[in-house]
Amino acid sequence: MRRDSNLNPVKIGLLGLGTVGGGTYRVLKRNAQEITRRAGRGIIISHASVRSQERVEPLGLEGVTLSNDPRNVVDDPDISVVVELIGGYEDAYEMVMRAIQNGKHVVTANKALIAIHGNEIFQAAGEKGVMVAFEGAVAGGIPIIKAIREGLAGNKIQWLAGIVNGTTNFILTEMRDHGRAFEDVLSEAQRLGYAEADPTFDVEGIDAAHKLTILASIAFGIPLQFDKVYTEGVSGITREDVTYAHELGYLIKHLAIARKTDGRVELRVHPTLIPERRLIANVNGVMNAVLVWADALGPTLYYGPGAGGEPTASAVVADIVDVVRTLTSDPEHRVPHLAFKPDQIADLPICPMDDVETSYYLRLQATDRPGVMARVSGIMADLDISIEAIIQKEPGEGDTTVPLILLTRRVKEQAVNEAIRRLGDYDAIIGDIVRLRVETLA
Repeated sequence: MRRDSNLNPVKIGLLGLGTVGGGTYRVLKRNAQEITRRAGRGIIISHASVRSQERVEPLGLEGVTLSNDPRNVVDDPDISVVVELIGGYEDAYEMVMRAIQNGKHVVTANKALIAIHGNEIFQAAGEKGVMVAFEGAVAGGIPIIKAIREGLAGNKIQWLAGIVNGTTNFILTEMRDHGRAFEDVLSEAQRLGYAEADPTFDVEGIDAAHKLTILASIAFGIPLQFDKVYTEGVSGITREDVTYAHELGYLIKHLAIARKTDGRVELRVHPTLIPERRLIANVNGVMNAVLVWADALGPTLYYGPGAGGEPTASAVVADIVDVVRTLTSDPEHRVPHLAFKPDQIADLPICPMDDVETSYYLRLQATDRPGVMARVSGIMADLDISIEAIIQKEPGEGDTTVPLILLTRRVKEQAVNEAIRRLGDYDAIIGDIVRLRVETLA
């Protein structure tokens, strides 16, 4: 260890000095001595690309060459590891592939890049004998990728379920705790910096789907398949649904779920009712958590900040340390990018949503007249859908319709879709039928 520490420091090229890039610089500088002891040699950022000089001044960069063009960093012959923190798709993809072709190792926190282009990036990295590390791409600073890929290497992963987007979790927490409307909480999330000016990626589940794509791949040894993830956001959740779910003993969370069943894999992101006694149901605010069920270990919950400069930098720096530790190791004996050896990746079929089996919450607006409940129950019974609980509200003064809430037992989604169609054709049911899925996570 002492001999290795005297080797020349490993020089890092940093693409992007935004929130995470700045956090990475600060963590590397502040904890330099500890990091050197762990990595076996020093690690310094010697070259960085930045779009705005305003981001540079508060960092007080010392001994760092700055460039407006990231290609200058990627092509720098003194750089051993390129850290990509610019985000997005195309520019990041170009720089990462260029770094790999230059024989440089890559660290990234870009979940979209890995979810969309990961298969080809890892293939190129394998051909060049370099590493691509991406712990910061999922759940911020929570070391969930390392936990599944290495800590659970002796297990068969049966399923995982995660709250992996802090924006949607903040919104649902505020709706539950303070009875606020979705639009009101979203505006506050934007004001606090939890949500972007265009929040589509967060509130419509795209960000969570990127992360689920990565988690499922390392859990089950399947290719990255973002295009096959069923994705549903939280913009349709109302205060009424939050209240009714609570009356039934559930909390609504935006879950990313991957489950292997009958030789197929479920990949789905959607609002989900979870029993309020579950630990993951009580993950609040902008925090993230991933629950993993493995055959030997059983359930484990990984919890922590899912975003932010230094929390994500914690994961980025850990990846840099891992890369530095293996700079001289045989590429054939490194930890595989997606947990399984490349020739052992199995392209298992993805289960269509019609075949997914779970429980369901249905909210109907029904005409207040005799026989409606019997007709609704009959439609469900004809499709072999068992009802576990019913809430029927009293009509208000002058109201001619009442909310009717049904909680079903486990059934295939195809049957529920048909029930919704038949209920929609019944003249006593007014307006759209709200359908939310229920997971007991047992």
